[in-house]
Amino acid sequence: MISPAYVQTMARYNAWQNENIYNAANRLSDAQRKEDRGAFFGSIHATLNHILWADQTWLMRLGAAPPPAVKSIAESVALFEDWDALSAERRRFDEVIRDWSDCLDGSAIEGDLTWFSASAGRELTRPRALILTTIFNHQTHHRGQVHALLTGFGIDPGATDLPFGPDF
Repeated sequence: MISPAYVQTMARYNAWQNENIYNAANRLSDAQRKEDRGAFFGSIHATLNHILWADQTWLMRLGAAPPPAVKSIAESVALFEDWDALSAERRRFDEVIRDWSDCLDGSAIEGDLTWFSASAGRELTRPRALILTTIFNHQTHHRGQVHALLTGFGIDPGATDLPFGPDF
């Protein structure tokens, strides 16, 4: 289904896109970033908090990171109140994801992962390859929401397609 090279490419794509989105959001005031604009998580700031929390949660489940500071999806939107702290942690955690992906071999993709899902209210088991794909799909999904919110403010975050990115 996927390979370590796929995960490494997606880790680099993720960092590139986060840099673009955060640079674009830096052009807004704190109030604008936190304004409820009707997105699933309300605001740009809340959505970016949620993405970071989910990344931290998945890497924790994979044994590659400690647990995030908050435990639930509902709390994820307030992981970091301060924009500069959120931005700094995003950059730092993108390095964690890249470093982790660089160490993957084929065995890290094989087999299943079992975890307790608070949102499902039960233990789940799914193929590791599916989980690794889900990490990057989830990021892209919610970054797309942030992209739309930024566009609503008249800000273009730049290219989003893999072929137009830096040399991965």
